[in-house]
Formats: sequence, structure tokens, C-alpha cells
Amino acid sequence: EVQVVESGGGLVQAGGSLRLSCAVSGVNFDDSTIGWVRQAPGKGRGGVACIRHSRRHGQTYYGDSVKGRFTISADAAKNSIYLQMNSLESDDAAVYYCALDALGWRCERDEYDYWGQGTQVTVSS
Repeated sequence: EVQVVESGGGLVQAGGSLRLSCAVSGVNFDDSTIGWVRQAPGKGRGGVACIRHSRRHGQTYYGDSVKGRFTISADAAKNSIYLQMNSLESDDAAVYYCALDALGWRCERDEYDYWGQGTQVTVSS
């Protein structure tokens, strides 16, 4: 059974920071691409960032709107990825979903096989 569980959402002031966590199980972490996708009410889903841990093929991707502000990282020992969000803006408020692509590098196209339930990020101005 593949499981994707994200956590760490909450309320933060604009300009503040928050770190999201995502633990995955049931898959080979090293073979997977894992990322973050967000969705706000009335808006479509938007890719935030993704990462492939493999040292041979390791790479990261960031959506244009978060480049320079968010950082994605991975900890293979914990089968987890993290999203450090800095300089948060009102437009960053959304439900953040962690998602897993077990087949390879498809996250730049927001293509994933498994999804978590989401964690809410609220930004106050």
C-alpha cells in the first residue's frame, strides 16, 4: 500500500515562514519523484516544487511563482521530503498536497500517481 502523508500547514503572517513535511511509504524512495502541488478555492491546481532524490539522476524543479522563496529537500533515511517556505505571500495560501510519481520524472507536468490529503496553509496580511 502506497501512502503519502503531508503535515505542517498552519497560519502564518505574510512575510513569514513555514515548513511542510511529507512522509511516503510503500515505494522505493530512491526511484520516486515527490513534489508539492497547491490548490486554493476557485483556482486550479498549480505545481510548487518537486524533487528526485537519486544521486545519479537527482534534480529539483520549482514553479516560477516560488523560485527564490521556497526550497524543497529530501531525507531518504526518513522517506520524507520537505518544503521550506519563506517570504510567504497572500497568494501562497492554499491547500498543499504532497504527491508521488513512482515512474520517473513527470512532475514538471504535474503528473503524479499518488496523492496525500493535503495540509492547509493560511497567510494573514
